[in-house]
Amino acid sequence: MKYKWEKKYLYWGITAFLVIVSSILFFSLLNRLDVVAQVIGFVLNLLMPFIIGLIIAYLLGPLVDWFEDVCFRRLFVKMFHKEKRRAARVCALIVTFLLAIALVAGLCVLVFPQLFESIKGIVGNLSSYFSRLEKWVLSFFEKNPDIAKIIEAQFDNITKSISNWATNDLLPQVTNLAGGLTNGVINVVNVVTNLIVGLVVSIYVLSAKEHFFAQTKKVTYAIFSIRTTNTLLRITRRADRVFGKFVKGKLIEALIIGLLCFVGMSIFGMPFATLISVIIGVTNIVPFFGPIVGAVFSCILILLVDPLSALYFAIFILILQQFDGNVIGPKILGDSTGLSSFWVIFSIMIFGGLFGFTGMIIGVPTFALIYSLVAEMVSERLKRNDMPSDTADYEKIDHITLQDEIIYRKPDGEEPEEPPKEEPPAEQEQK
Repeated sequence: MKYKWEKKYLYWGITAFLVIVSSILFFSLLNRLDVVAQVIGFVLNLLMPFIIGLIIAYLLGPLVDWFEDVCFRRLFVKMFHKEKRRAARVCALIVTFLLAIALVAGLCVLVFPQLFESIKGIVGNLSSYFSRLEKWVLSFFEKNPDIAKIIEAQFDNITKSISNWATNDLLPQVTNLAGGLTNGVINVVNVVTNLIVGLVVSIYVLSAKEHFFAQTKKVTYAIFSIRTTNTLLRITRRADRVFGKFVKGKLIEALIIGLLCFVGMSIFGMPFATLISVIIGVTNIVPFFGPIVGAVFSCILILLVDPLSALYFAIFILILQQFDGNVIGPKILGDSTGLSSFWVIFSIMIFGGLFGFTGMIIGVPTFALIYSLVAEMVSERLKRNDMPSDTADYEKIDHITLQDEIIYRKPDGEEPEEPPKEEPPAEQEQK
């Protein structure tokens, strides 16, 4: 008798073998997480120039497209015929990178020296700030000497702790700075090298981005099925829309808020205008929690110098944040995430706990993408079963019977009426 070989048994065997090997590798990796972390860190360090280049290309891509489509392509229509697209792309790249470099250089020249001076002034005058704050607080308790003594003792403890920190921690670090100067120089050189290589990579990516996209699409269609590839392309396009609009919009929004904060503080003569404007701008990148943390920390800094100015700043930053939330944010971002406040807080807490500050930034758009994909899958499944897909409809629905009949809720706590059950047909008597 000839044995009939079936391919499905081969597939089952290969699948079982791969599952066993994957399980062994997974449990082995769990026992050597430190080695895995070192390997991942080594690989990320090697790929860091390319990662930086891709991030730069992603952020500058819309600006390159705008210069290319609006400014240069129309200009070169008559001058170049076949090469008008290439010439427009080159000019757009040059103008975009010159603007980006000028912006970064301007921020470094104008902002960083003032930041350094502000931080230096805070550290140098910290004890006098606390003394001034102590006198201001104690002035409210002149008629209550017992409470004043308690507050004074607490301020003395805080002052001693700060002095000990400056003597025992800060000064040794400054003393040992010369010893670690070589490592610092090496780190600076590595950062500069990564930035330079990243800029070159971003130029190559932006100059031939259509070609790179086409290659990626070709390889994806070659590896996966047509249905899977189309799904991956759809998810990629949606992720690009969500991430692009959110991250780029947040950066622009943070820059505008920082500039408005600096102008307002300069007009009212508040201390540490540059430092606090940078804090407000950077923390504004993180949704929900960022503006709150930045405002509270800035109020504390101003409170050390001038308590009355801290009150004015609190009123000013409250008005600025309301203007941001109701005017600037909707204009720039729109409803890019479509998440409620609950899910925004949830995504920030989860991704921030896993990936730190970076996770707090990308957590909201990442969760928004996952949320939209799950919502789409649920909606398609409900439509396939002839059920309503709108969430508002389920607020009125009590339940759905096994016969696909929708039972709506009754007002005032009344029990909904069940439809009459159909009796099963009587069996015919056998003759």
